[in-house]
Amino acid sequence: MVCALSAAVCFGTATVLQAVAARAATAGTDPAGGGGPGDDAALLLRALRQWRYIAGLALDGLGFVFQIAALRSLPIYAVGAALAASLAVTAVVAARLLRVRLSGVEWASVGVVCAGLGMLGLASGTEGDRAGTDTLRYAMLATGVGVLVLGLLGGRLPERGRGLALGLAAGFGFGVVEVSVRLIDDVSVGALVSNAAVYALVVGGGAAFLALTSALQRGAVTVPTAGMVIGETIGPALIGVVWLGDRTREGLGWLAVAGFAVAVVGALALARFGEAPE
Repeated sequence: MVCALSAAVCFGTATVLQAVAARAATAGTDPAGGGGPGDDAALLLRALRQWRYIAGLALDGLGFVFQIAALRSLPIYAVGAALAASLAVTAVVAARLLRVRLSGVEWASVGVVCAGLGMLGLASGTEGDRAGTDTLRYAMLATGVGVLVLGLLGGRLPERGRGLALGLAAGFGFGVVEVSVRLIDDVSVGALVSNAAVYALVVGGGAAFLALTSALQRGAVTVPTAGMVIGETIGPALIGVVWLGDRTREGLGWLAVAGFAVAVVGALALARFGEAPE
């Protein structure tokens, strides 16, 4: 759980840095306009010129290392909830570094997230002992490709539907990464080249990154962030339990379900911190 929480700290801090940089990259552009793949790529290139964005990427890389370590020892549902809790970190960092004033409800939501994670920590068992099938590996690869298509098409949608589409695309993509990490056992070169889960991880992670960047650059992203939290928690958790054998400690299944729900609801209450304050 320490690795999962460390990943949440890295991702939550990176969100603040990347949101500020992404918003700065849209200066002089029309963030409300439609966006195709070319527009998204141009916005990403502008964001990459911001030092805060680069620092955020470095924290994302460190967080990914912690995430892999956590997924090798904890059930996916526990790691997913911890990663969703990165929004609580984002809220606290925004309050400290950007002097954003948190309301009483928002501070309470931070406490709710922490309580949910505490419940999960008490109830979580070890990771499942099932290796996963080739069918599941190829399903993850197909999902990753679908996420890429959804992200590219989502940028062209009207403003009302664009945010939810991009957020869900990012969430599903990060969910593909979570499951794919569990489906990679042999790290020898030959095994990696022949494992569909490796390609799923690359495609899903890249698609999620592009969709999230596009959402951050196109105005308010409370809805996209909420969509991302839902997409990266519920689906992967179910896959971990049903197909990979994730379990809880004996007799504490109810506590794990309650903790998961509490942590996700608290994260959703903090969804507005996916965007940079003015």
